[in-house]
Formats: sequence, C-alpha cells, structure tokens
Amino acid sequence: MDNLIKDTVTLELFCWLEPDSELPGWDILKGSPFGATLASPEGGGPTPGDQLISVQNYFAEYHLEYFRQRRYNHFPSRLHALLLFATRTDAMTFRSKHPQKIFGKNLACAKTKAAYICSFHDASWLDYLRLPHNLSLSALDEVAEYYWSGKTVEEVGLTFMNEPWQEPPVIEALYQGALEPVAGHAQSGWLPGFR
Repeated sequence: MDNLIKDTVTLELFCWLEPDSELPGWDILKGSPFGATLASPEGGGPTPGDQLISVQNYFAEYHLEYFRQRRYNHFPSRLHALLLFATRTDAMTFRSKHPQKIFGKNLACAKTKAAYICSFHDASWLDYLRLPHNLSLSALDEVAEYYWSGKTVEEVGLTFMNEPWQEPPVIEALYQGALEPVAGHAQSGWLPGFR
C-alpha cells in the first residue's frame, strides 16, 4: 500500500475540535503530540503518573521523528502536520480507545482543497510504544518502520509481557495543506451516541 499522497484530488478527513473552533484555523500545536498540556489534579502540578505518561509520549514521538528523518524524509513530520483521521470510523475508534483525549470536543469533517501532502498511518503503533516496556533500539526501529510504511498493528504479531497484544487500527492522516469544513458531520465527544 502506498500511504503517501501528493495531489489535488479532494479527500474528506475527520478531526476532534474544541467547541466553536473553525477549520482550517485550529491550533496546529493542539493537534500535535507535544501541544497539549498535562491535566493538573485540583490545580496542583502533574502527578508522577502524568509525568511518566508525558515522558513515554515524548520518547515515542521522538523516535518516530528521528526515524522519519533518516528513512522517510519525504513524509510529513508528525510535529509539523495536522493530525487528522482517515475516516469517521477511525475517529470513532480513537474515541472509544481514548475518551479522555476527546472529551468535550466535536467531530468535524474537512475536505482538502488545492495541492496537499498527506500520509496515512496506524496510530495504534503509538499505543504500543507507550506501553511500559523496554524495547531495544532495533525493536524501536522495527516499530517505526511499520508505522511509516503504513502497516497496521493487525498485520504484525505483537506481544506485551509475553501475551498477544491486539488493538484495532486507527488510521491517522498527517496532513499539510489547506482544508475547508464540510457541514453536517458534527458529533459531540461528550458521550457516545450524542450529537
């Protein structure tokens, strides 16, 4: 599968936006892996668990970007692209896997306009990288190769703590280019099934 598109053909992509946000002006940093701030319990600082999650996220993103620069430099960087979902189903699967990340946001649909670059990847690889395990550098490179080449976690037999590790794929789109909103696709992220 060729998971990189450089074209002008119209695509529809999905994202979770804060209420009253408009396309294409959402904050790219909020869509980036490093833009979100840690939730502070009751106004205090981050908990040790929050700090560990932050370090795991940073490490996963760092290695993916480092590998991209070496082997997939023609792909959009996760740090400088909008992180969208390839389909409504992918966005909804992400919501079921990570409800805390989209709580209070609305599902929006956008379509591409003019020339763009877009690559498609299984975001479940990031879930795997964020597990509390100690992967060797060669194992990290193998995961990064799977991610950037467009393979899904379902295609590869993964294990965690000597048990099979299976997750549904969530295809994300790393997008660079202009977008315009598509009316009629809004859905709330507050509770499943509510609009």
